[in-house]
Amino acid sequence: MSSDRVRVFAVEDQPQLLKGLLKALALFPEVEVVGSAQEGEAAVDQIAAIVPQLVLLDLELPGIDGIEVTRRLKRRVPEVEVLILTSFDDEQKVYEAIQAGASGYLVKRVGPQKIRSAIHDVMAGGTVLEPIIAKRFWNYFHSLQTTHAAPQNPWGLTAEELEVLRFVAKGLSNAEVGRAMEIERRTVRTLLAHLYRKMGVHSHVDAAVLALKAGIVEV
Repeated sequence: MSSDRVRVFAVEDQPQLLKGLLKALALFPEVEVVGSAQEGEAAVDQIAAIVPQLVLLDLELPGIDGIEVTRRLKRRVPEVEVLILTSFDDEQKVYEAIQAGASGYLVKRVGPQKIRSAIHDVMAGGTVLEPIIAKRFWNYFHSLQTTHAAPQNPWGLTAEELEVLRFVAKGLSNAEVGRAMEIERRTVRTLLAHLYRKMGVHSHVDAAVLALKAGIVEV
């Protein structure tokens, strides 16, 4: 078995939806499904024992919900990436999930290929938000933008780092940023790593919120 396959664990409380998700994942040769669960607390324990690379997680679960599952996983196995796959599409849920440590947020109406590309984007270091959700999410933070002072860049971000930040704040994936800037995706990852370090953050969302507050990013 190839060592470069992405080890994925699925959490979904509805048996038919879980069956369909597992069937779809089985079509992707680069994905290895290493387990599944239908309840939050059991999922946390199983994931902590197996330590997959990525968890596909529903929010609406019996017992503890997906937000709390994400929080607990990030405390116990912080290296595991969490990709939310749920029916909720409101910005408050997106905010709570990302703040809890999720690396992406998809709604269940998306097709298998979108899930596949989202897995790739998350494993490449990106934060995945569907464009419509991303727009609503950043509008949710619109009031954070500075309106009474000139834009500030206290972190000393370069022009290229600022450009990357402005693109990811609009919900673009690393690959999409690379195409827009005409640079390689690995260069996008490097630029993001540099600006994360300068800003003292660990995700697209945290960086973008700080930039919104400073007035150097608009949505």
